[in-house]
Amino acid sequence: MFKKTILFGLLASVISTPVFAEGTSKEEASGLGAGVVIGAFAGGPIGAMIGGAIGAKLGDEFHQRNEQVDSLSASLVGSKGQVKTLQTDVQSLNAQIQTIDNELRQAREMANPEVLALLEAGIEMDLLFRTDEHVLADSTGGRLSQLAASVAANPDIQVRLDGFADERGDAAYNQELSVRRVEYVRDVLVNSGIPASRISVNAHGEAPAVDATADSYALERRVSLTLYMGDTPSFASNPR
Repeated sequence: MFKKTILFGLLASVISTPVFAEGTSKEEASGLGAGVVIGAFAGGPIGAMIGGAIGAKLGDEFHQRNEQVDSLSASLVGSKGQVKTLQTDVQSLNAQIQTIDNELRQAREMANPEVLALLEAGIEMDLLFRTDEHVLADSTGGRLSQLAASVAANPDIQVRLDGFADERGDAAYNQELSVRRVEYVRDVLVNSGIPASRISVNAHGEAPAVDATADSYALERRVSLTLYMGDTPSFASNPR
């Protein structure tokens, strides 16, 4: 009886004594207490000490898991906040781009009403070629590239190309020559920045001259370049 009293006294002292170190987590303390009680019932004072150690270990692991869950939850909340901020920034930037584009369009319309009126009707010019050639002279080609750079910067402007040859020579050859001429001009425009989707190409072959003179023939060796806005210009290229 005396021995049992001593054992229960030791057990009570182990359970009641504040053996937790400073900073011990709630889970670790609970695990330790539970381990002591279970160990005491299972194996007396020695079992209580062993059970307490195991319980403290389990409690500490539960505490670490809880801290990890809290950390991940906080990180998830922060990430959602960053995504929402980025979405707001993108929407704001898109709105600014649209506003600037509208302002530029309005400025062009207000500053150049005459040019816009001409483009709606269609502005036509002829690019002349030497006899039996499909490449422009260097000076003409340079000016064409400069024009193309300006047209490329105005996405509303469309381009139509109509190729011709004078009536001298074989008709089939003249048709093929008009194809090469119009394709050459198209390539110059594309290389200068105008998308091919904004350029329509037509080859007409021979064009009859006003009279049988060298000057009249020279006017028919050409590619007619038409600039316009909308689906089609309001006038058609005249093969003369």
